[in-house]
Amino acid sequence: MAYREWGPLDSEKVLVCVHGLARNATDFDELASTLSGEGWRVVCPDVVGRGRSDWLEDASGYALPQYAADMAVLIARIGVERLHWVGTSMGGLIGMILAAQKKSPLASLLLNDVGPFVPQAALAFIKSYVGESPLLPDIAAAETFLRARYATFGPLDDLGWRRVAEGSVMATEDAYRLAYDPAIAEPLEGQPEDDVDLWQIWDAIACPVLTLRGAESLVLLRETALEMKARGPRAELVEIAGCGHAPWLKSATEIEVVRDWLNRRSA
Repeated sequence: MAYREWGPLDSEKVLVCVHGLARNATDFDELASTLSGEGWRVVCPDVVGRGRSDWLEDASGYALPQYAADMAVLIARIGVERLHWVGTSMGGLIGMILAAQKKSPLASLLLNDVGPFVPQAALAFIKSYVGESPLLPDIAAAETFLRARYATFGPLDDLGWRRVAEGSVMATEDAYRLAYDPAIAEPLEGQPEDDVDLWQIWDAIACPVLTLRGAESLVLLRETALEMKARGPRAELVEIAGCGHAPWLKSATEIEVVRDWLNRRSA
């Protein structure tokens, strides 16, 4: 498992940022650059099967238990006892699993547009595209493709979209393809057509939680976010206007929300 690391290795302020299902560590470049400039050590892994990490020979391993186990190894690798966690979508679910464990190393948990309940309709939409592996002739074609796929993530300027495209593909002999194993979709195909219900895990979390919700999200419903405020760790809630699932966390406004939350928690 590959990871990107920012900031001083001896910092007492440590943050792990974990991306969504078909994304990778480059999603957090802007956030990590800002926080590392303020003394944070920021670690951004490529979950197995994504980015620069290896692909699994057995696709059944592309599931939350494997991801959580890998992150436990990563935490041991970087040698810290306490850390903060930012997780987008799948990365948030992994964070929830770790935060719910007894003697969890997580000092705080920031969930980006995900919670303990995900409706089946949202899962069906994700399944419909995540196994795609188109060949893209150049970066410009990749950018066009990704602008359409991730339109709900919120607005980016042209430079932002170009950076997303460059971080989302890998070169083949004569084209580009998306930088993840298409087999990450296979375990999803075998799952029952039902909602995801992780409220039992949610209620076991003891650390402070901030929930970010894209105001138009169909993955984290508003009623779910409000229930997250009322039970378990009683999360704080911030809604991000102008996007659905899931906010990029690249704009100055979004980064400021994350930065303020983490600085309060680290104090």
